[in-house]
Amino acid sequence: MSAFDPRMTPANGHAAAHELRGVVEATRYVKGTVRTVQQPLVNLSDAPRGERANQLMFGEAFRVIDERDGFAFGQSLRDGYCGYVLSGALARQEAATHWVAAPATHLYPKPKLKAPPEVAIFFGSHVRVTSDMGDFKKISTGHFIPSGHLQPLRARFGDPVGVADMFLGTPYLWGGSSRWGIDCSGLIQAAFIACGQDCPRDSDQQRGLGRELHPDEPLKRGDLIFWDGHVGLMSDAETLLHANAHHMAVAYESLAQARARIMASTDGIGSGTGDVAMRRRVEAA
Repeated sequence: MSAFDPRMTPANGHAAAHELRGVVEATRYVKGTVRTVQQPLVNLSDAPRGERANQLMFGEAFRVIDERDGFAFGQSLRDGYCGYVLSGALARQEAATHWVAAPATHLYPKPKLKAPPEVAIFFGSHVRVTSDMGDFKKISTGHFIPSGHLQPLRARFGDPVGVADMFLGTPYLWGGSSRWGIDCSGLIQAAFIACGQDCPRDSDQQRGLGRELHPDEPLKRGDLIFWDGHVGLMSDAETLLHANAHHMAVAYESLAQARARIMASTDGIGSGTGDVAMRRRVEAA
């Protein structure tokens, strides 16, 4: 990616990250302050009150570069993506110990199954466990999470397709990154990061993952299929798993059927346009 891709450049004219001094123009250059997301989800937008480009989840770290008028501009430490979030969604930095490895989980006020949960957080959220109650773990907010929904921070899955399958039926949401709503590249990112593979946010960036397949190489589970503006994951040699605006959900579809439908499409919203542009294979991390 270009060093000046605004999605990946922590600078907004008012301020820039100190490492960009002499590279981009800004009124001031700052080290920035790392804060932690304190809401279940927060939109990361391309401008204050702008369009959603990404989402950050509970417990994620965000490096604040500039703050004004109720919005913080900065960079996600998950993937380097830059944008604006509501300042009120951020709290002081907190070191996590575990992450949510279930599609979603409830935060219970007591370590009891029948206690009415107060809120839900989503796959990939980070939490700090303060005590282990057996079936439940207490986190720093004072809530309790079922122990089976958490994994230690360094734990990872082994199969991106298996992770993506956990999102089956999730509503399609442009810029979405969670079980509440997700888009094509958000699904790919969630699946690969959960398996220990660094993965950028957008489909054009993800074209740099792994290696391009030769035309005569057969497809297999875990291969990535790209169209212009769209990406999906092969669950086997013939079946695609992808978040798309045709189904308005994460769905399985035969590659042949998806290819014919996308080639005939002209809107390009959430399902790409044209024929397959690239096939790539990402080896296990």
